[in-house]
Amino acid sequence: MTDSAGDASGHGVHGKLPALALGALGVVFGDIGTSPLYALKESFVGHHPLAVDPEHIYGVLSLIFWTMTLIVTVKYVFIVMRADNHGEGGSMALLALISRKLGVTRWTPWIAILGVLATALFYGDAIITPAISVLSAVEGLEVVNPGFEPFVLPIAIIILIGLFLIQKHGTARVGALFGPVMALYFLALAGLGLLNIARHPEIISIVNPLWALRFFLLDPELAFLALGSVVLAVTGAEALYADMGHFGRKAISIAWLYAALPCLLLNYMGQGALLLDQPQAAENPFFLLAPEWARLPLVILATLATIIASQAVISGAFSVTQQAVQLGFLPRLRIAHTSASAQGQIYVPLVNWTLLLFVVLLVLGFQSSSNLAAAYGIAVTGTMVITACMLGVLTFTVWRWPPLLAGAVTGLFLMVDGVYFASNATKIPDGGWFPLLVAAAVFLMLTTWATGRKIMNFYLMEGAMDVGLFIQSVAKSLKRVPGTAIFLNSRLEGVPPALLHNVKHNKILHERIIILTVKTKGVPHLPLDGRAEVSDLGSGFYRVVLRHGFMEEVDIPAAMKAVSGCGGPINVIDTSYFLSRETLIPSEKPGMAIWREKLFAWMMRNAVTPMDFFNLPTNRVVELGSQVEI
Repeated sequence: MTDSAGDASGHGVHGKLPALALGALGVVFGDIGTSPLYALKESFVGHHPLAVDPEHIYGVLSLIFWTMTLIVTVKYVFIVMRADNHGEGGSMALLALISRKLGVTRWTPWIAILGVLATALFYGDAIITPAISVLSAVEGLEVVNPGFEPFVLPIAIIILIGLFLIQKHGTARVGALFGPVMALYFLALAGLGLLNIARHPEIISIVNPLWALRFFLLDPELAFLALGSVVLAVTGAEALYADMGHFGRKAISIAWLYAALPCLLLNYMGQGALLLDQPQAAENPFFLLAPEWARLPLVILATLATIIASQAVISGAFSVTQQAVQLGFLPRLRIAHTSASAQGQIYVPLVNWTLLLFVVLLVLGFQSSSNLAAAYGIAVTGTMVITACMLGVLTFTVWRWPPLLAGAVTGLFLMVDGVYFASNATKIPDGGWFPLLVAAAVFLMLTTWATGRKIMNFYLMEGAMDVGLFIQSVAKSLKRVPGTAIFLNSRLEGVPPALLHNVKHNKILHERIIILTVKTKGVPHLPLDGRAEVSDLGSGFYRVVLRHGFMEEVDIPAAMKAVSGCGGPINVIDTSYFLSRETLIPSEKPGMAIWREKLFAWMMRNAVTPMDFFNLPTNRVVELGSQVEI
């Protein structure tokens, strides 16, 4: 258990604490910061509307307060964020951390399934967040002037298309504005809240949990259903953990406890005070908090905040995709770096355009933020339940807390998250099916790729030849030509298929043969020292293993320049890279269902070539193909 790694040693954590806290306010809290636009409104005018009276207003606000306290403050800030994987957070990082600490046990496959499922649910969240956030902000135009209603959808779609179009240019330039804009937005939240609290200062009594209890005693069924809307107040809580590597645990904790949380609570209490005076304001309490003259500027500021919130989740989708590729759950994809100085600034074109397509379809299909709210909660609460399960594994097996304490903490969070998930499950017919459908499709692809690779490697190993035997049989019998040949091999044993084919068809060997394997470790970043392991196999043959973290780009030529102990320096001009390209043939052999084998073969065909993924020089690469029946 490392309490300080996320604060000081996480990759990208530079600068003074106040600057980091301001940056965290801009990036990390965009999603949860825009929740006041729709969370309270959905409780009173959503799919299970409540009477706008003091009992329900106080009850819902008390639930929001205690939900933010238990889930965000206690669970994520005080406990989950301590589970850093060398400073990094998120479902994939947590999965890698637990797998590395536990090794291979009977629980390993189930833990892997949990991590993959959380990742799959995240993609559903990444589609809904931009749609509901931007749409809810633009809907404020209807409050400014009802005549703007026909323009809401077109404006929202134009903003969303523009947001995805700029991704390829990176966010480094505009990212500097995120913190100040969100700071202004949070100040506006607090100011508008205080303005209305002044008329009903007694609203601060919502911190008393008896109000929530009275709500359940008054109407148990409606109170249970209301939890599905209340949980919208904590959408984005997972971002605190996922973005830990960029800002550090301390900066994120400070930004939450001293800025985001107080401002959000003041705004929710202000909305409640407004509803006590004007029950009809439940149609859009957030924008009606403001005086009439301030509503258009508030729409503009809220729209900027939702764009920032959307940007954070899009960047998160890119980062999660990179981690999934490196950890072997997705095929190689084209990943472009948009900043020369910040390694985390990446752009994944396939993910970007896929998200855009689904976001636009979502806005056109659901038409309003209220309709989208039904789809939103299921992905968020599902991820929270999975995080609680993985936290249980962590406290029992890795941190080794006393069993009674670990069981009590895990049980509390599973109960709280489980109740919220059950409440949101009632909204599956009203739109909750969408993130579940997305998650199911992503889960299928992640597991198909991971399983398919294991099956393919098994059959490749069946026909593999021992390296020592190979060297003895060909080293002296074949002609040697000047230069270095690097043969990529995904396994640590056996002769690479490309080397066998080269000998079979060309009947020559280079003076120096390097069998190279690239391995991803279960940590985000590795120190420069000790990345390469070199073995001299004799007769000019060497085996090199290059290791890297799951958040790092792999540049083989640059890495090989730093490798010593394999017969002298490696010069680009006289080095050739030999790659194996397998063509998969689905068959009735034991493994996966035939349709999944066909899906795996399709993913294999459409993966980025190792030449592009490993930054190999195009004029120094030779590809040799073979067929593999799986």
